[in-house]
Amino acid sequence: MSETTEQKRANHPTTPRAGAPGAPRTSRRNEKVGQVVSTKMQKTIVVEVEMRKAHAKYKRIVRSNRKFYAHDEQNTARVGDMVRIRETRPLSKLKRWKLEEILRRSALAQIEEKSAAADNAGPAAE
Repeated sequence: MSETTEQKRANHPTTPRAGAPGAPRTSRRNEKVGQVVSTKMQKTIVVEVEMRKAHAKYKRIVRSNRKFYAHDEQNTARVGDMVRIRETRPLSKLKRWKLEEILRRSALAQIEEKSAAADNAGPAAE
């Protein structure tokens, strides 16, 4: 029996396998990018993800939004931030996602941080 080209590549010594050490780790977990709409809960953020899909019959792009509850351990995300969330095991009744990284801070969050820093530095200078 002869090997196919893909089987030869898979058995080649320089080709890294998925589980082999040194191979790039690719996660099979789903990732989504969205905007934080609420941070009112402790260690939880609500992320709204906009999905664009072509209509089956009319081929027009249809936008739909969906909200996901994500775990934010350090409470670092602020309302308006663009974040990446990753699928995880169920953490509560509604939480099945975890905050992976903050891609872009909102302008509102940056203004709040500056004013908070100024408030903290003001009384100490006196």
